[in-house]
Amino acid sequence: MHRELYLKALVLFLLTWTAAAAYQPRSISKKPPKSGTGSVIFPVSGNVYPKGYYHVTMRIGQPPKTYFLDIDTGSDLTWLQCDAPCTKCTPAPHSLYKPKRNLITCLDPVCVSLHGPGNHNCEAPEEQCDYEIDYADHGSSLGVLVKDTFPLKFTNGSTVAPLLAFGCGYNQEVQDTAHLPYTDGVLGLGVGKSSILAQLRNMDMTRNVVGHCLSGQGGGFLFFGDDFIPNSGIIWAPLLSQSKYYSLGPANLQFGGQATNIKGLPIVFDSGSTYTYFSSQAYNALVSLIKGDLNGKQLTDAVEDKSLPICWKGAKPFKSIRDAASHFKPLALSFTNAKSVQLQLQPESYLIVTERGNVCLGILNGGEVGLGNTNIIGDIFLQDKLVIYDNERQQVGWAPANCNRLPNIDRDYGEGFGLPNAADDGILEDMCTAGFSFWKR
Repeated sequence: MHRELYLKALVLFLLTWTAAAAYQPRSISKKPPKSGTGSVIFPVSGNVYPKGYYHVTMRIGQPPKTYFLDIDTGSDLTWLQCDAPCTKCTPAPHSLYKPKRNLITCLDPVCVSLHGPGNHNCEAPEEQCDYEIDYADHGSSLGVLVKDTFPLKFTNGSTVAPLLAFGCGYNQEVQDTAHLPYTDGVLGLGVGKSSILAQLRNMDMTRNVVGHCLSGQGGGFLFFGDDFIPNSGIIWAPLLSQSKYYSLGPANLQFGGQATNIKGLPIVFDSGSTYTYFSSQAYNALVSLIKGDLNGKQLTDAVEDKSLPICWKGAKPFKSIRDAASHFKPLALSFTNAKSVQLQLQPESYLIVTERGNVCLGILNGGEVGLGNTNIIGDIFLQDKLVIYDNERQQVGWAPANCNRLPNIDRDYGEGFGLPNAADDGILEDMCTAGFSFWKR
């Protein structure tokens, strides 16, 4: 009996040690990574439905405290709800951030880049740097810029705590108070110089590259740097020059493998948006195509389900997205600025199945939220894909991927992601000195 228990314990120890070795750096060093070569990886939590957001966990300050931040490639500034004091804050999983030092002045380069040329009024050099951010869902954050340490573990084994600028938000507005995003703030990963990624690049700690892999089953991973870019298999499209966002220019929409009259859609990739938004004309045309194709497929309107604007019910409740997807055709966005470049979208990439067992369209009318002619590619389109925003080469790339597993930097990515399971909470916690998500748009 004792021998059997001993053998079981030994096997369990070896399995645990093997799994941990796959995730943890071989050694811990206080030295920063070599110039521009370091990478950091973070486990991701959340889902498109029912949570409506993906998030990472970051530790900030001295001593470091844990905060949950929304992964947002559609905005630049990272911010936390802040006890400054907070005149209007929303419910959050952690206590408010308390600023202790390093208030940023209005002449700081990060402040200047955040406001942009011609919009930056600085009456005195010592004046604090105020900010106000408005989001597509009409939510907003108002506050001041501060600096504090962000402890990070790099994949080369080094640990470093750079002093980074971010927003101390003391007034937040949320339109959908019935479905509050219960996180602490936003991790801005846009193209601007005020982003955390750009600041790390200026310190020569990492390349200005960020990538994410959002699982349709929930969870995934996020990374800074270019060490996790596969050797092959990525479809790349160039970014529009001088754009304030990850804009890929116009695209034409295909439905069921066939061309449509929905053409020339200006496309922006935005991980801060839960769903995809098409301009009113494109949205209405696509809804007409989908509804026309559903005729005779035993699906009826589920007007009583308010999960999303357009939902359908079947003869019996759907148990999974796969059950519902068989009734719908795939979509594809063909980018006109890059020859033969398409973003392929199976029905699972634009539908959700609600808690009532109905299937809903995860594409919304951008005209109703003031987006005009801009078309936002949100998380629902980005599920089960490795998506890379390469600011060094001014391009965005994507490829199908298993987002349920963390990548291993020591393996050859050209052969795909044959990776250890990322479900071990203890190991993920050790990996994570940063991130979780916040603003549903």
